[in-house]
Amino acid sequence: MIKQSNLPSLVDVVIEHRKISTELFDRVSIILNSVNIEAELNKYYQKGQSIDGRQSYNAVILFKMLLLQYWYGLSDESIEENVKDRISFSKFCGVAMDEPVPDSTVLSRFRSALAKQQAFDKLLELINQKLHTENLMVTKGVIVDASVTNSPRKPRGKKEYEVVEDRKEDTEQTQQTTTTTLKVVEQSHVDKEGAWLKKAGKLHYGYKQHTATNQEGFVLGVHTTAANESDTKHLENTLNKITIDPRTPVYADKGYNSEANDTVLKDKKLKNRIMYKALKNKPLTEIEKTINKKISQTRYKIERTFGSMKRWFKADGARYVGLTKTHAQHVIQALCYNLYRKPKVA
Repeated sequence: MIKQSNLPSLVDVVIEHRKISTELFDRVSIILNSVNIEAELNKYYQKGQSIDGRQSYNAVILFKMLLLQYWYGLSDESIEENVKDRISFSKFCGVAMDEPVPDSTVLSRFRSALAKQQAFDKLLELINQKLHTENLMVTKGVIVDASVTNSPRKPRGKKEYEVVEDRKEDTEQTQQTTTTTLKVVEQSHVDKEGAWLKKAGKLHYGYKQHTATNQEGFVLGVHTTAANESDTKHLENTLNKITIDPRTPVYADKGYNSEANDTVLKDKKLKNRIMYKALKNKPLTEIEKTINKKISQTRYKIERTFGSMKRWFKADGARYVGLTKTHAQHVIQALCYNLYRKPKVA
């Protein structure tokens, strides 16, 4: 196995006088080393020699390439070239300037192998635990919401497809959905695990990222579904992704207000901080409006998380095909977001 190089090569010595801003890379490396990320990665990715006798690449190199890829919005091919050409990238990955860099196909196989085993969820949990023990990511409350990940591999042409309308915050107790006539035409380019959703008058095709964050917006866990899946029905699935202390408040907007979700929070011994929703012929009281306003002062922070990931990492579109790989994308983005926001480690 090709190990990360701890000794500088001649090329490294020649260029070390260059001033490179690596503050983010340095502090992330400290965290990864402290959780023994190599041992964890080797549980899911163990490769021997290739057919031509070459040793496989260290899993840490490939994992760091994934982080760089998402931080900078690069393709598999682009990250390969950037690690070859950029001093800061190669140094972060632990690849000496005169050593070979994993090619895009190796990176793709690595990501797929971990995605199939849901390893990225476990890595997110492991790194979050480290941040928690260092008091760098305290969880006094949990916020739950969902965002849409649009797939470019959507059906084309003026055909009729099943379209589900996103939850309405109206005066009805139950969520309202509408569908058009189903008339699906098979198209080879289409990601068949995605689905249509109508949200705020616009059509979307792809997936939903059901997310739980702490009260500061750091991502705790992610649950991925097709876009037409109701947010309301996946509160429990999202909370099951994380470990929460009893009596922790759970914040969510009024679209999550239902008897079923009230029962979920009660059974989990969590405080219910779901916003009140007006019912037919029963408008909100002044007290309920005041409570909603108070809840929204915390709940909005998850919207900031979604917005930041889209701005920083171009996280609004699906990179891959299928639910499993898109879920892996969502969790890698969460890892990148938490590590990017994390304060300095002494």
